[in-house]
Amino acid sequence: MKWVRSIPFVLSANFHGGDLVVSYPYDLSKHPLGHEMFCPTPDDKVFKFIAATYANAHETMSNENARCGSSRTQSQKGIVNAAQWTSLAGGMQDFNYLHTNCFEVTVSVGCDRFPPEEDLAFAWHENQESLLSFMETAHRGIKGIVKDEKGNAMKGARISVRGIQHDITTGNNYHLSPTRVRHAFALAALGSSEVPNPINKTALKNFFMKGHERSMGKANYPHIKVEE
Repeated sequence: MKWVRSIPFVLSANFHGGDLVVSYPYDLSKHPLGHEMFCPTPDDKVFKFIAATYANAHETMSNENARCGSSRTQSQKGIVNAAQWTSLAGGMQDFNYLHTNCFEVTVSVGCDRFPPEEDLAFAWHENQESLLSFMETAHRGIKGIVKDEKGNAMKGARISVRGIQHDITTGNNYHLSPTRVRHAFALAALGSSEVPNPINKTALKNFFMKGHERSMGKANYPHIKVEE
Protein backbone atom coordinates (compact mmCIF):
# COMPACT_ATOMS: atom_id res chain seq x y z
CA MET A 1 0.00 0.00 0.00
CA LYS A 2 2.85 2.37 0.79
CA TRP A 3 4.50 1.40 -2.49
CA VAL A 4 1.48 2.13 -4.68
CA ARG A 5 0.98 5.45 -2.90
CA SER A 6 4.60 6.49 -3.35
CA ILE A 7 4.76 6.00 -7.15
CA PRO A 8 2.27 7.72 -9.51
CA PHE A 9 0.95 4.60 -11.24
CA VAL A 10 -1.97 5.17 -13.60
CA LEU A 11 -2.90 1.61 -14.57
CA SER A 12 -2.54 -1.83 -13.03
CA ALA A 13 -3.95 -5.34 -13.12
CA ASN A 14 -3.78 -8.43 -10.98
CA PHE A 15 -4.01 -11.86 -12.51
CA HIS A 16 -5.26 -15.26 -11.42
CA GLY A 17 -6.85 -18.36 -12.87
CA GLY A 18 -10.20 -20.00 -12.30
CA ASP A 19 -12.33 -18.07 -14.78
CA LEU A 20 -12.21 -16.18 -18.06
CA VAL A 21 -13.23 -12.58 -17.45
CA VAL A 22 -11.97 -9.10 -16.55
CA SER A 23 -13.63 -7.61 -13.47
CA TYR A 24 -13.57 -3.93 -12.57
CA PRO A 25 -14.44 -1.87 -9.44
CA TYR A 26 -16.11 -1.60 -7.19
CA ASP A 27 -15.16 -4.89 -5.55
CA LEU A 28 -17.41 -4.32 -2.55
CA SER A 29 -21.13 -3.95 -3.10
CA LYS A 30 -22.58 -0.87 -1.42
CA HIS A 31 -26.14 -1.72 -2.34
CA PRO A 32 -28.50 -1.64 0.67
CA LEU A 33 -30.22 -4.84 -0.46
CA GLY A 34 -27.12 -6.95 -0.04
CA HIS A 35 -24.20 -8.53 -1.86
CA GLU A 36 -23.70 -9.24 -5.54
CA MET A 37 -25.41 -6.09 -6.73
CA PHE A 38 -24.05 -3.85 -9.48
CA CYS A 39 -21.88 -1.19 -7.85
CA PRO A 40 -20.18 1.16 -10.34
CA THR A 41 -17.54 3.77 -9.60
CA PRO A 42 -17.93 7.35 -10.82
CA ASP A 43 -15.45 6.31 -13.54
CA ASP A 44 -17.51 3.34 -14.69
CA LYS A 45 -17.06 4.22 -18.38
CA VAL A 46 -13.30 4.34 -17.96
CA PHE A 47 -13.16 0.97 -16.22
CA LYS A 48 -15.40 -0.65 -18.82
CA PHE A 49 -13.13 0.72 -21.54
CA ILE A 50 -10.01 -0.64 -19.82
CA ALA A 51 -11.58 -4.04 -19.13
CA ALA A 52 -12.96 -4.33 -22.67
CA THR A 53 -9.57 -3.46 -24.14
CA TYR A 54 -8.14 -6.59 -22.53
CA ALA A 55 -11.11 -8.85 -23.20
CA ASN A 56 -11.54 -7.84 -26.84
CA ALA A 57 -7.89 -8.56 -27.64
CA HIS A 58 -8.17 -12.06 -26.14
CA GLU A 59 -8.87 -14.97 -28.47
CA THR A 60 -11.96 -16.19 -26.62
CA MET A 61 -12.65 -14.04 -23.55
CA SER A 62 -15.09 -11.65 -25.25
CA ASN A 63 -17.06 -14.52 -26.78
CA GLU A 64 -20.37 -14.65 -24.94
CA ASN A 65 -20.37 -18.43 -25.27
CA ALA A 66 -17.01 -18.73 -23.50
CA ARG A 67 -17.74 -20.02 -20.02
CA CYS A 68 -15.80 -21.99 -17.44
CA GLY A 69 -17.86 -25.00 -16.41
CA SER A 70 -20.08 -24.02 -13.48
CA SER A 71 -18.91 -20.39 -13.43
CA ARG A 72 -21.48 -17.95 -12.07
CA THR A 73 -19.97 -15.09 -14.05
CA GLN A 74 -22.72 -13.06 -15.71
CA SER A 75 -20.32 -11.21 -17.95
CA GLN A 76 -21.06 -9.17 -21.02
CA LYS A 77 -18.42 -9.86 -23.65
CA GLY A 78 -15.81 -10.84 -21.10
CA ILE A 79 -16.13 -8.03 -18.55
CA VAL A 80 -18.07 -7.81 -15.30
CA ASN A 81 -18.53 -5.48 -12.35
CA ALA A 82 -16.70 -7.18 -9.48
CA ALA A 83 -19.32 -6.39 -6.84
CA GLN A 84 -22.05 -7.83 -9.04
CA TRP A 85 -19.99 -10.97 -9.62
CA THR A 86 -18.77 -11.69 -6.10
CA SER A 87 -18.64 -8.88 -3.55
CA LEU A 88 -15.28 -8.59 -1.80
CA ALA A 89 -14.09 -6.30 0.99
CA GLY A 90 -10.52 -5.04 1.09
CA GLY A 91 -9.62 -5.60 -2.56
CA MET A 92 -6.74 -3.80 -4.27
CA GLN A 93 -9.04 -2.51 -7.01
CA ASP A 94 -11.06 -0.47 -4.55
CA PHE A 95 -8.04 0.65 -2.54
CA ASN A 96 -6.18 1.87 -5.61
CA TYR A 97 -9.17 3.78 -6.91
CA LEU A 98 -10.10 5.39 -3.59
CA HIS A 99 -6.61 6.18 -2.29
CA THR A 100 -4.41 6.67 -5.37
CA ASN A 101 -4.72 7.76 -9.01
CA CYS A 102 -4.26 4.19 -10.25
CA PHE A 103 -7.03 2.35 -12.09
CA GLU A 104 -6.83 -1.40 -11.48
CA VAL A 105 -8.76 -4.35 -12.90
CA THR A 106 -8.59 -8.06 -12.13
CA VAL A 107 -7.97 -10.49 -14.97
CA SER A 108 -9.02 -14.13 -14.69
CA VAL A 109 -6.77 -15.53 -17.39
CA GLY A 110 -8.12 -19.08 -17.72
CA CYS A 111 -10.54 -21.67 -16.39
CA ASP A 112 -7.89 -23.70 -14.57
CA ARG A 113 -6.87 -22.01 -11.33
CA PHE A 114 -3.66 -24.05 -11.12
CA PRO A 115 -2.74 -24.97 -14.70
CA PRO A 116 -0.06 -27.62 -15.25
CA GLU A 117 3.31 -26.49 -16.53
CA GLU A 118 2.72 -27.83 -20.03
CA ASP A 119 -0.30 -25.51 -20.43
CA LEU A 120 1.51 -22.29 -19.53
CA ALA A 121 2.84 -21.60 -23.02
CA PHE A 122 -0.68 -21.79 -24.46
CA ALA A 123 -2.02 -19.55 -21.68
CA TRP A 124 0.66 -16.98 -22.51
CA HIS A 125 -0.26 -17.18 -26.20
CA GLU A 126 -3.92 -16.56 -25.40
CA ASN A 127 -3.19 -13.54 -23.20
CA GLN A 128 -0.12 -11.96 -24.80
CA GLU A 129 -1.91 -9.60 -27.19
CA SER A 130 -4.42 -8.67 -24.48
CA LEU A 131 -1.64 -7.76 -22.08
CA LEU A 132 0.11 -5.60 -24.66
CA SER A 133 -3.15 -3.84 -25.59
CA PHE A 134 -3.88 -3.29 -21.90
CA MET A 135 -0.49 -1.68 -21.28
CA GLU A 136 -0.94 0.57 -24.31
CA THR A 137 -4.01 2.15 -22.71
CA ALA A 138 -1.68 3.81 -20.21
CA HIS A 139 -0.57 6.05 -23.08
CA ARG A 140 -4.08 6.97 -24.18
CA GLY A 141 -6.03 9.92 -22.88
CA ILE A 142 -4.62 13.24 -21.78
CA LYS A 143 -1.51 13.79 -19.73
CA GLY A 144 0.63 16.71 -18.72
CA ILE A 145 2.14 18.78 -15.93
CA VAL A 146 0.64 21.42 -13.69
CA LYS A 147 3.22 24.17 -13.25
CA ASP A 148 3.44 27.32 -11.19
CA GLU A 149 4.28 30.73 -12.62
CA LYS A 150 7.98 29.87 -12.45
CA GLY A 151 7.54 26.71 -14.47
CA ASN A 152 7.98 24.33 -11.54
CA ALA A 153 5.86 21.19 -11.38
CA MET A 154 3.24 21.41 -8.63
CA LYS A 155 2.29 18.48 -6.44
CA GLY A 156 -1.13 18.20 -4.87
CA ALA A 157 -3.15 20.00 -7.55
CA ARG A 158 -6.68 18.62 -7.82
CA ILE A 159 -8.03 17.85 -11.27
CA SER A 160 -11.74 17.21 -11.64
CA VAL A 161 -13.78 16.14 -14.64
CA ARG A 162 -17.25 17.58 -14.91
CA GLY A 163 -19.80 14.82 -14.48
CA ILE A 164 -17.40 12.49 -12.63
CA GLN A 165 -17.42 12.82 -8.85
CA HIS A 166 -13.89 11.60 -8.36
CA ASP A 167 -10.90 13.94 -8.49
CA ILE A 168 -7.29 13.02 -9.11
CA THR A 169 -4.27 14.79 -7.65
CA THR A 170 -0.99 15.51 -9.34
CA GLY A 171 2.41 14.15 -8.44
CA ASN A 172 4.91 15.69 -10.81
CA ASN A 173 2.39 15.17 -13.60
CA TYR A 174 -1.15 13.97 -14.20
CA HIS A 175 -2.90 11.48 -16.46
CA LEU A 176 -6.57 11.21 -17.43
CA SER A 177 -7.68 7.97 -19.04
CA PRO A 178 -9.96 8.28 -22.07
CA THR A 179 -13.68 8.12 -21.33
CA ARG A 180 -14.89 9.68 -24.55
CA VAL A 181 -13.33 10.50 -27.89
CA ARG A 182 -13.78 14.23 -27.44
CA HIS A 183 -12.53 16.16 -24.42
CA ALA A 184 -12.90 19.83 -23.63
CA PHE A 185 -10.48 21.31 -21.13
CA ALA A 186 -11.20 24.37 -19.11
CA LEU A 187 -8.87 25.98 -16.62
CA ALA A 188 -10.95 27.47 -13.87
CA ALA A 189 -9.58 30.60 -12.25
CA LEU A 190 -11.16 33.04 -9.88
CA GLY A 191 -12.95 35.72 -11.84
CA SER A 192 -12.14 34.15 -15.20
CA SER A 193 -14.32 32.54 -17.81
CA GLU A 194 -13.89 28.92 -18.80
CA VAL A 195 -12.42 28.57 -22.28
CA PRO A 196 -12.84 25.01 -23.64
CA ASN A 197 -10.07 23.51 -25.72
CA PRO A 198 -11.32 20.45 -27.65
CA ILE A 199 -8.96 17.47 -27.85
CA ASN A 200 -9.83 14.55 -30.10
CA LYS A 201 -6.87 12.23 -29.54
CA THR A 202 -4.12 11.34 -27.11
CA ALA A 203 -2.57 14.65 -26.16
CA LEU A 204 -0.15 16.45 -23.90
CA LYS A 205 -1.76 19.32 -22.01
CA ASN A 206 0.19 21.38 -19.49
CA PHE A 207 -1.40 23.93 -17.17
CA PHE A 208 0.27 27.01 -15.70
CA MET A 209 -1.20 28.30 -12.44
CA LYS A 210 -0.80 31.95 -11.57
CA GLY A 211 -0.53 33.12 -8.00
CA HIS A 212 -4.18 34.17 -7.65
CA GLU A 213 -5.32 30.81 -9.02
CA ARG A 214 -3.67 28.88 -6.21
CA SER A 215 -6.37 29.88 -3.76
CA MET A 216 -8.81 27.56 -5.48
CA GLY A 217 -9.63 24.09 -4.23
CA LYS A 218 -9.32 22.47 -0.83
CA ALA A 219 -6.53 23.39 1.54
CA ASN A 220 -5.39 26.07 -0.90
CA TYR A 221 -4.24 23.50 -3.43
CA PRO A 222 -4.64 24.55 -7.04
CA HIS A 223 -7.73 23.13 -8.67
CA ILE A 224 -8.23 22.44 -12.36
CA LYS A 225 -11.64 21.62 -13.78
CA VAL A 226 -11.93 19.51 -16.89
CA GLU A 227 -15.14 19.49 -18.89
CA GLU A 228 -15.93 16.36 -20.87
